[in-house]
Amino acid sequence: MNMNWIELTDLQQLEQIKEQSKLQPVVIFKHSTRCSISSMAKTRLEQDPLPDEVLFYYLDLITYRPVSSQIAEDFKVYHQSPQILIIKNGECTFNVSHYGITVEKIVAEAISAKPEPETERLTN
Repeated sequence: MNMNWIELTDLQQLEQIKEQSKLQPVVIFKHSTRCSISSMAKTRLEQDPLPDEVLFYYLDLITYRPVSSQIAEDFKVYHQSPQILIIKNGECTFNVSHYGITVEKIVAEAISAKPEPETERLTN
């Protein structure tokens, strides 16, 4: 399967991700091009069917180290590689790394408790 990754290359995209995650789950895959475990995780993700209702971002953390550092800070997660973060309603609700990365876990966590669109409350 050919994965439809959205490349994460810019710090400004993190704000976009936070906003998008209010409407649908967002997965960030932090990948090290120098790590065999990371390559294996990426291959597994690309071979299994993934839900269309989830946005998948790909970060080459070697090339875009400042973005990787900002992800750790913004979403309050310890940096690891490879690493999957699931973002809902602007916050990281789940993260897993190394051999813990499986499509089943990602789908289960991303689809469970999808973000509820924010609605305005009218008060009299």
